[in-house]
Amino acid sequence: MIYFLPLATFAEPEFDEAQTIKPARSHSPVIDMHAHIAGIGAGGSNCYVSPELRNNWRYDIYLKAFGLTQKDLEEHGDQLVFEKTSQRLAASQQVDGAVILALDGVVNRVGELDLERTEVYIPNDFVARETAKYDNLFFGAGINPYRKDALQRLEQAKADGAVLIKWLPAIQQIDPSDLRLTPFYNKLIELELPLLVHTGAERSFSRANHDLGDPMLLRLPLELGVTVIAAHVATTGKTDSETDSERLVGLFPEYPNLYADISSLTQLNKLWYLPKVLDHPEIHDRLLYGTDFPLVETGLLGVRLVSPWYFPFRLGWTRLRQITRIENPWDRDLELKKALGFGQEIFTRPAKLLKIK
Repeated sequence: MIYFLPLATFAEPEFDEAQTIKPARSHSPVIDMHAHIAGIGAGGSNCYVSPELRNNWRYDIYLKAFGLTQKDLEEHGDQLVFEKTSQRLAASQQVDGAVILALDGVVNRVGELDLERTEVYIPNDFVARETAKYDNLFFGAGINPYRKDALQRLEQAKADGAVLIKWLPAIQQIDPSDLRLTPFYNKLIELELPLLVHTGAERSFSRANHDLGDPMLLRLPLELGVTVIAAHVATTGKTDSETDSERLVGLFPEYPNLYADISSLTQLNKLWYLPKVLDHPEIHDRLLYGTDFPLVETGLLGVRLVSPWYFPFRLGWTRLRQITRIENPWDRDLELKKALGFGQEIFTRPAKLLKIK
């Protein structure tokens, strides 16, 4: 019950206890702009998971969240993850599609992939090929800007249908403030590709350089004119005695090309941050819907990472039970975030920004 303590400060919104949740599709597409896949290299995917991470307790939990086992992937190939994800998403009554994110690795001094320092690698060509098979999955490319052929990779990603580029600086050892990245940023602008950057601390991997999650490092691409999306509204990190989320919020008035996604905000480890985001309505017109799938489906020892039960005072008993009964992970996630106070525009904004019809 200790998880409920920080939520006592939430005011319960007005809600008709007789009301039932009746999902209805919006005329504008609802796109989850932050979803992941798994891959172990089966079926010619060229995906890679380091031995260190395979032996980490997180590994089996992530596979279970996809509804798969390592044996499933070994027998049917990594492409099975896309098939299962598309099927589950197609069953959603409210969410029309999801951006599936590739993940580049660490690169060495000559600009080539360094697997010895990489924990997870999910190649662009694999994600591009598999997302093209499904009308509800979209390609989110991953390119480490320190690759010697980074600009060519950007052009190839655009040609393959990428709707954004994803960075995870703390894992990929990327400093967004590095002036050497200016040509990369200019190419992003030329190709009209937004940059989704993980901000705040990163705890999904066995090791990370949290200093690279400081939102202030994003000033360079923002000043150049890149459309930057700060993942997770920079929750959980702290820099110079100030939370990274506070540092990010301070940037919004300066840069109209700055956005943030709300993926992971309902996770158990981020309960303190959710009210802080809701208490800043001045940034809500720059927020974008994302789930961080499959994390919305993860759990350990019977404790789920995301659950309506962590918000009893905010939801009220009737609505809490209604949301809990929703089986589809996307519908359950969307209804929970709407019930907590995120407006409808947040859910339709990704399609407009990423030009997904």
